[in-house]
Amino acid sequence: MTDNPSLAAHPNVEDWIAVRADGGVEVRTGKVEIGQGIDTAVALIVAGELGVPFDQVVMMPVSTGLSPDEGYTAGSSSLEHSGQALGLAAATLRRELLGRASQRLGVDTGDLETRDAMVRSRQTNRTVAFAELVQGAPVTGPVDPRAQRRRGARPGDPEGFEPLHVRRRVTGTLKFVHDLCPAGTLHARIVRPPHYHAVLESLPDDMQTVLGDVRLVRDGSFLAVAHDDEHMTIRGAERLCAAARWRAVRDLDEGPIGQRLLENRRESFPVRGGVARDEPVDMPPPSGAGTIRASYERPYQMHGSLAPSAALAVLNDDRFTVWTHSQGPYPLRGALAEALGCDPASITVMHAPGSGCYGHNGADDAALEAALIARAIPGRPVLLKWSREDEHAWEPYGSAMRMELCARLGRDGMVEAWSHETCSDTHLMRAWPDPERPQAGKFLAPRYRANPLSAPAPAASLGAGGGIHRNATPPYAFPHVQIVKHLVHGLPLRVSALRTLGAFANVFAAESFMDELAHETASDPVAYRHRHLDDSRSIDVLDAAAGRFGWSARPPAGNPDGIGRGIALARYRNAKSFCAVAVEVRVDDDASIRLQRAVIAADAGEIVHADGLAAQLEGGFVQAASWTLLEAVTWDRDGITSRDWQSYPILRFDNIPEIDTVLLDRPGEPYLGAGEAACGPAGAAIANAVFDATGVRARRLPLTPQSLRQAASTG
Repeated sequence: MTDNPSLAAHPNVEDWIAVRADGGVEVRTGKVEIGQGIDTAVALIVAGELGVPFDQVVMMPVSTGLSPDEGYTAGSSSLEHSGQALGLAAATLRRELLGRASQRLGVDTGDLETRDAMVRSRQTNRTVAFAELVQGAPVTGPVDPRAQRRRGARPGDPEGFEPLHVRRRVTGTLKFVHDLCPAGTLHARIVRPPHYHAVLESLPDDMQTVLGDVRLVRDGSFLAVAHDDEHMTIRGAERLCAAARWRAVRDLDEGPIGQRLLENRRESFPVRGGVARDEPVDMPPPSGAGTIRASYERPYQMHGSLAPSAALAVLNDDRFTVWTHSQGPYPLRGALAEALGCDPASITVMHAPGSGCYGHNGADDAALEAALIARAIPGRPVLLKWSREDEHAWEPYGSAMRMELCARLGRDGMVEAWSHETCSDTHLMRAWPDPERPQAGKFLAPRYRANPLSAPAPAASLGAGGGIHRNATPPYAFPHVQIVKHLVHGLPLRVSALRTLGAFANVFAAESFMDELAHETASDPVAYRHRHLDDSRSIDVLDAAAGRFGWSARPPAGNPDGIGRGIALARYRNAKSFCAVAVEVRVDDDASIRLQRAVIAADAGEIVHADGLAAQLEGGFVQAASWTLLEAVTWDRDGITSRDWQSYPILRFDNIPEIDTVLLDRPGEPYLGAGEAACGPAGAAIANAVFDATGVRARRLPLTPQSLRQAASTG
């Protein structure tokens, strides 16, 4: 038995790995490559386990029916699940190859070694190729979860090593879904209502005459156009948009989102041991002498994919094939089948590269929309591309959140009791196989078809590390801790999974609050954290970040030169990588914030690919810095108003600091997910550095000049 869900679902060697006739090693994984380097890391694991050159590991594209079903590529779990499964599958394969070579060469297995896709006898120097050993008899059967791993193994040709995800994109050997254009392709566009609550009132009777040979696809308020020529499609969409008349069933709700999070109907759940419980919340927050309170807010934020979503679909002989950059080919297939009213076996979903987003952007919606158009025009491949306005105005956003923190301090300044309450909409509106709950309403298109489906009411996630309460449990050894999650209903905007789910905001709040407590007790922020930690690996990353940063104790806050420093710590999901971030900022006279330098220290267990790990941590820092300083979705009664890069600014190259990354390798320890580990500490460290520079504690994101001035005026 194994506690690896991927291996439990796909227990055989042939599910994961096979030796090809040409000597290459074919590898299958259900985790998709969206720029995070999964393919490279997995190929390195397999190359090291088998003793084959990196270039002889062939990573197969993820496709339903061929690849293992590993659900979504999410939650920083790819190496923990797929990497571990493939490491054990490769180790099992290697053991079988050694056994066969032992018989072929007439020597004990202890005398054999693998190198360059061959087995060699140290005693006789005779060799036999992997391909010979499997000819006519491929290695099959159960993966041994106790197979002896070659810890620390590396590929045989490190000098020629190039990351797969970089090589394929630079050389053009892997096409983006936007560029897929098989013979006979129709280019398609969607024409959308002004906002969520508008429906189509009318089209001109002569609409097809207006469109000419541009095909019109209509199903209720779902409108699309298609043509062989992409330019003609775009022109047709413009004509259709100008001609369509829409009726607002109701306006889009307005008002301060922080207030709505407090006042709307909610379901409340205590969290114990990281798991939300369906039980009454029976403990009030700490009170009495030495009690300190603070609240923090995060706005709606979008994925901000640099290229809008796209998909290619074709219907031939009642079978759909869909190419998509979705992060979950198998869950998407099930949801597509429900929405299209067909058997999942009649749909093949193939992953193709697209604009990565680390979360649930428009990719799944684009896949269904392409399939709906393909069903209306069977036999022709349909390439649907969203516009920039589509992506900004219609993707599911990251949920707005409000965090209420409270602590009671003893006379020695130590935390005696800690309370963290988070109010938020759901973070989990992706389609997911669930026979008890229909999934099709989670897509956009069914809401506008002739027989519309309403969006399903969100359900609370009660598992460990669920959306709202992810990382609400602190990493510190406080004597008394109370965590409560509040699922708030009736909020105005469409939401789902954005990178880290609730962890970014929860860590921003908790680590900002720890900084406030350190300031309240006149303690150094690093020393104050130390006093509350009892986990050696957390202490190690905190010390590594502070040491590389050159942290030294000094009085905090309000420096006349506008230069400030901040630090923050978290263990992502309280179960994955340990990470600490230290930041130096400069706050100018106009209240604009410039990032000067940053240090990231992380412990992700045994390191497979150091450069890839560092890149993920640094990318997480940059994205979190953008959330912290700039990003907020805006809207009014008539719809989303942040529909381009001017109205929804993101961090630009001129404000990316020098980043120094320290990796703590733990050979022999399990791989720990790291893709999202830096995000929460990055946001908190920046906010803490701003306080150190100005003496202003800004608790509402983003930290724009306007929000800083408002925080300064309100205290």
